[in-house]
Amino acid sequence: MQFRDPPQAASWQHLGARSGFEVVYFNPIDDGWRIHGCTTAVEDGHAWIVNYMLELDHAWGTRVARVSGRSDAGHRTTSLTVDSAGRWQIDGLPARHLDGCRDVDLESSAMTNALPVHRLRLAVGARADAPAAYVRAADLTVERLDQTYERVTDEAGRQRYDYAAPVFDFDCRLVYDGSGLVLDYPGIAVRVT
Repeated sequence: MQFRDPPQAASWQHLGARSGFEVVYFNPIDDGWRIHGCTTAVEDGHAWIVNYMLELDHAWGTRVARVSGRSDAGHRTTSLTVDSAGRWQIDGLPARHLDGCRDVDLESSAMTNALPVHRLRLAVGARADAPAAYVRAADLTVERLDQTYERVTDEAGRQRYDYAAPVFDFDCRLVYDGSGLVLDYPGIAVRVT
């Protein structure tokens, strides 16, 4: 089962790890997608807001991520780009620790878990590594995040994936709708619209 195109807009309520809300807008462009999103949240007693714009190729691989954030640490911006060989730059400087990553994963976003499942198109029972450029919410620092997705049996027409991020000692089962957007991210967020 392939995913259909995303809706014009989607939103998530962030619960558990943080309390907040995320709103995202999807716009098709000539050779891919442009996605604009914003998350506002309170986490560990600290409020923050993150705005982002992502440009994806036709296979949902990240090309550009522009992220701005405000927290008690101040206002920050960062720009990430990646070429077709998987070489990244952060604010115009080479970021060799991210080489080989194909996705951006924003700590502030439930939506960015859609990128690898769209791009990988895993069959039921298949598993893949999906390292990502991980952008922290509070200060926009960028780290490499090694993670895996394993597609398990679909249920009620919805794709399900076992997700793991060993560095955080975190794993869960993610459930996606027909457009490949996560419906339930246990301990993080649930889809509202």
